[in-house]
Amino acid sequence: MRFGILTGGGDVPGLNAAIKTVVHRVTDEGHSIVGVRRGWAGLLELDLDDPESAGRHIQALDRNVVRGIDRTGGTFLHTSRTNPANVKVKDVPEFLRSMIHGDKAQDLTAHVLQVLRKLGIDVLVTIGGDDTLSYSLRLHNEGVPVVAIPKTMDNDVHGTDYCIGFSTAVSRSVEFIDSLRTVAGSHERIAVVELFGRYSGETSLMAGYLASADRVLISEVPFDGEKVARLMADDRLANPSRYAVVTVSEGAQVIGGEMALRGLEDAFGHRKLGGIGDTVGELIKKYARQDVLVQQLTYLMRAGAPDSLDRMVAMNFAQLASNLALAGSSGRMVALRGGVYTHVPLTLTGEGKKHVDVKRYYDADSYRPRVREVEGQPMFLA
Repeated sequence: MRFGILTGGGDVPGLNAAIKTVVHRVTDEGHSIVGVRRGWAGLLELDLDDPESAGRHIQALDRNVVRGIDRTGGTFLHTSRTNPANVKVKDVPEFLRSMIHGDKAQDLTAHVLQVLRKLGIDVLVTIGGDDTLSYSLRLHNEGVPVVAIPKTMDNDVHGTDYCIGFSTAVSRSVEFIDSLRTVAGSHERIAVVELFGRYSGETSLMAGYLASADRVLISEVPFDGEKVARLMADDRLANPSRYAVVTVSEGAQVIGGEMALRGLEDAFGHRKLGGIGDTVGELIKKYARQDVLVQQLTYLMRAGAPDSLDRMVAMNFAQLASNLALAGSSGRMVALRGGVYTHVPLTLTGEGKKHVDVKRYYDADSYRPRVREVEGQPMFLA
């Protein structure tokens, strides 16, 4: 058999560990494997009539090629947010211009299927979040054998308790929050720390909980800006060092407001988020008349090598995905459920986003984590 593997969407620590493990597993069984560079873009932009195109988009993988990749973060295969089923006319590769019909976004899946056949890929292992997995499901429905591995620092893929990247993102966040205390304390300021988290506030909730932030704002619960300002001012006065810390999900919203969006939509219909931390900072200045320190951690959360937990889950997910692929399974996503490694239908990823269980884990009145009863609950409270 000939395997293919790709990574799509945002990078997270642990991707390289997963890639390496899949390569080891399938080559040990006597099969070959190639990596697709830049996610779905690698298949979309491969020109079958150009002999050099495959070399730019496809890389043969073996033990020597992946020998040391697990020691670093990111993905050595690179990634993109390309969606071959929704390509803007201006982004259609030149050699595919003849396939354009009309002036709306183009579905170029037919070309992707042709490329996969030409490359002789018998099974495709995809690593990504909801967007990457949604197109994985499309290919499965088109008859391509696909096995998926979930990754996203937001930990919001439906069907699994855990996604590669979450532990490292939270660990990084806690580390930086603790470090910022020295600055906030030295200047007696209120520190506003903005974290990734579009639709799920779990990263902000867990980072704030573990770092003992004074207040935590999450995507699921719109907040009262004046109330937050008053609470933060009280928290600052109650601290002998005269500072306070609040974490904010990038998808959090003021009551009656909207997400802080910017830029154009990507191929999956998402605009960039960022700026709610500045909004919170301005509200605190306005209503509490306090000096504020605003820090967006954003990409720092996903930078660097994976922690031990993300490396372990990535490797074990990869082992399970390889076993499924070798056994001829398709349309499956590996998962952790109830602390047990398992696999679920890819269709589960389309059943919506996972969200923080606000009733169980969050005090929406005081804007604080409320973790009390944990017996019988998932390790990550997801």
